[in-house]
Amino acid sequence: MKLVSYLSPSGEERVGLHIDGQTVDLAQSAAGIGLKSPTTMAALLNAGAPALRVARQVESAFGNKRITAIVHHSPLLAPVPHPTSCRDGYAFRQHVATARRNRGVEMIPEFDQYPVFYFTNHNAVFGEGDVVVESDHLQKLDFELEAAIVIGKPGKNIPASEADGYIAGFMVMNDLSARVLQMEEMLLSLGPAKGKDFATTVGPWLVTPDELAPFCISTPNGNTYDLRMTAYHNGNLVSDGNLKDMNWTFAELIERASYGVQLIPGDIIGSGTVGTGCYLELNGTRALEAKAKGEPFTPVWLNGGDTIELEIAGLGRLKNRIVKATNDYSILAKKKHAPR
Repeated sequence: MKLVSYLSPSGEERVGLHIDGQTVDLAQSAAGIGLKSPTTMAALLNAGAPALRVARQVESAFGNKRITAIVHHSPLLAPVPHPTSCRDGYAFRQHVATARRNRGVEMIPEFDQYPVFYFTNHNAVFGEGDVVVESDHLQKLDFELEAAIVIGKPGKNIPASEADGYIAGFMVMNDLSARVLQMEEMLLSLGPAKGKDFATTVGPWLVTPDELAPFCISTPNGNTYDLRMTAYHNGNLVSDGNLKDMNWTFAELIERASYGVQLIPGDIIGSGTVGTGCYLELNGTRALEAKAKGEPFTPVWLNGGDTIELEIAGLGRLKNRIVKATNDYSILAKKKHAPR
């Protein structure tokens, strides 16, 4: 199934199914076959397996022509509009190793010892469409091509061997990154903060694991998926990778994230950036190549008015347009001088 969130004509947040390119209301459709279903994504996830079974019955009823779609044309929200938390992993070794090489530092051996993640702002998660950013965000604004999972049932200290069963679905994720802010603040060794917390986009829908079964690769450490990942900047292909190249599985990320902590339905966990999946990595590689050839190189970043589209096979294409905010001010310009 492909689950979506959208606004009804009256402005009410609703959960729906994406069927044959159309959005149909889940609760209304369930009522058409004598069933009840939650009206929002949060309620659906918290209701758990029984609610998902009803959703599958609704999907089947459309396939059997037992009910007729009431089509909604409202723009989609993030599939999970109000996630309970948002963690982002660091699961692709190619991205980490290349980015470090481009900075002239060795690969960190701890990457291969345990999976890590950081928390980003779960109140700044958006879906497709315009993303409004401030002027400082446009100082080397970057995309990050990722996949994300949504937790579908509560659990604590979840072993990786069981963790795939806690995944409600998968989404495309763009971890937008203001690199100047990020690099400035990470000098203080507290991890990304203002360089990351302004916008993360996910969507266009939440795809349940059963839809990805043909692409699933079972490993001793959890499932991976053979899904091509691509990014398009103003319509031009700029990144090409595959989800199966995760060196840490989502199951291992769940095991780490749930250690001593209760995960709850609606929690988002991102994969981290796929190899070639951001300009920080791409610019560094191209700069080294240009230097070796004695050629000039101008780095590429996202600008106001640009579109960035991320696509993962089976999960859809997430399209956003960067819009510069009006009447903002610069926190970069407000830095204090170091004490003498």
